Amino acid sequence: MEIVIATDKHIKYATTISQTIDKSAEQRGTGIAKRTPEYVEAKIRNGNAVIALDGDKFAGFCYIETFGDKNFVVHSGLIVHPDFRHQGLAKRIKTKVFKYSQKKYPDSKIFGITTGLAVMKINYELGYKPVTFSELTDDPEFWKGCQTCTNYDVLQRTNKKMCLCTGMLYDGKKDEKQEHPYNSKSLSRLKRIKQSLFLKKKDQSKDK
Repeated sequence: MEIVIATDKHIKYATTISQTIDKSAEQRGTGIAKRTPEYVEAKIRNGNAVIALDGDKFAGFCYIETFGDKNFVVHSGLIVHPDFRHQGLAKRIKTKVFKYSQKKYPDSKIFGITTGLAVMKINYELGYKPVTFSELTDDPEFWKGCQTCTNYDVLQRTNKKMCLCTGMLYDGKKDEKQEHPYNSKSLSRLKRIKQSLFLKKKDQSKDK
């Protein structure tokens, strides 16, 4: 398995990547914003993407975006092809793009929002901590990316204060050895609480 910074020679995989993201969004029904092949291609051309290949076969992908004058970096579109899941590949891709981001944007805070418990655990192991959305970028371009997510109405109703996604932030300028307030079990509990809260509100709104 090869995990590398994507270059122009990998543009041929853009449609496959886009379709894989779309299928995953449909299966999960939550927390994944769709991305067009053109969007994926732009990230590859800008040198802001990581791709995993098994020979010539697409295995996984993740891309980088910057917001707020590059004060914030986010890793998006983390996806593993179904044929290569449950092998720890997501963590390897995430680790690769994380280290690449630190090198390319050393003064930026790295963050992400996700409903996926597996991604939360990977982020936690890399040093991220759960935070409120107010600690993330206020750049409207970032939040526009949520418009294709099935939970966008929740984000709108709360005025971008919260959603089913959990915000997680890594600030390299702070002491990385500080005591972490969360562990894997805490993240699982946090996800269950948020899901229960919003599902309850959704049911209440239907009854009105």
